[in-house]
Amino acid sequence: MANVPISREDILAGHFLLRYLRPEELSRLAATATLARHRANATIFQKGDPGLSMMAVVQGRVKICTYSADGKELVLNMIDRGGLFGEIAVLDGQPRSGDAVALEDTELLVLERSRLMPFLTASPEIPTRLIAVLCQRLRQTSEALEDALLRDAPSRVARGLLRLAATFGKQEASCLRIDIKLSQQQIGNLIGISRESTNKYIVDWSRAGYLEVNNGIITIRDKAALEGLSQADL
Repeated sequence: MANVPISREDILAGHFLLRYLRPEELSRLAATATLARHRANATIFQKGDPGLSMMAVVQGRVKICTYSADGKELVLNMIDRGGLFGEIAVLDGQPRSGDAVALEDTELLVLERSRLMPFLTASPEIPTRLIAVLCQRLRQTSEALEDALLRDAPSRVARGLLRLAATFGKQEASCLRIDIKLSQQQIGNLIGISRESTNKYIVDWSRAGYLEVNNGIITIRDKAALEGLSQADL
């Protein structure tokens, strides 16, 4: 079934900063946005690029990632249809902190910083929302550091699958299908462990009946079991 089109205003109204704008302000801001299309695996921007725009996913999906000195990829976030990204560099005027890559053919709504900032600075709710988003980012960073330093591999894989399900999950009867096709290497990059370890636990949990893997799509059949595994080493 084809996705129902999302209006520009609806996309912007879902953003943590823009939801406080009045309908007429959202309409004016949406009218300044442009559309950009990227093929699967295309780089949208790279770490260090100027943060001149914020983007919303109209169709497709985007990953935000960075690389170590030896070329190892770390996936920082996955952006689904309707999600926005690139706002931090736009707000502080600093260079991009990671790469953005289209996971599939993707259409983006692009908001230029020069057009966005006048709307944000005119709203009295924005400073409070900025504090909230910075706190949220700090919590995410703390959780990622906790995973890396304190959790064993099974817990990290379980938590990673649950995070993917929270963003991309589609409820199907008693199961939860993660509606994004990722290789086990990509899942490992998101979690921060090797592909071999990722494969081991996915295979083990599939045999145990916690998961089902079909053509690269993971379905969680026993969410409670994964939640237990995610907390097993605390």
